[in-house]
Amino acid sequence: MVGVVVVGIWYSLLQQLTSAQQARNSFLKSEIAKLELQIKDIANLRNEIEALKARQRAVEDLADQSQHSGVPARRAGQADPEGIYLTAIRQNGGVVTVAGVAQTNERVSEFLRNTQYNSKWLERPELVEIKAVNMTTANKEQRRLFDFSMRVTMKRPAPPAPAGSAPAPALPLQQVRVKR
Repeated sequence: MVGVVVVGIWYSLLQQLTSAQQARNSFLKSEIAKLELQIKDIANLRNEIEALKARQRAVEDLADQSQHSGVPARRAGQADPEGIYLTAIRQNGGVVTVAGVAQTNERVSEFLRNTQYNSKWLERPELVEIKAVNMTTANKEQRRLFDFSMRVTMKRPAPPAPAGSAPAPALPLQQVRVKR
């Protein structure tokens, strides 16, 4: 009788240990599945980063080619070179997003350089995307153009330096005359 009771207790103890281990195994399987999804997301992000780096290298190579091929790096007083057509400009706080179409990749590179070096109001241009597109012109011609978008940051103008004398006092509002 005592032996049957001991075997019964031993059997129920083994059943409890087995069910506890099965619960731990199922928990581990669900956590492993979550981690595998995260690993896939990380791999996708790495692929996207590599693609973006390749695009950046291509644009830098085009910029280097245009400098070596005689295209001037800066045009005095001209921010957007010929062959660049802006299609949208949006401002969100101090960040301006510019979209447009260019005849060549070199034009986009030149536009980025001109924005960086010649603009008094914009700084840190960043190419977001550039892609080749086929467009139909007004005369029904198919042309290969480059659709691009870029982000720039607005500069805060420096306050004017004093000219050596105190500024003139402001006139009261009723004394100000506006010529039309």
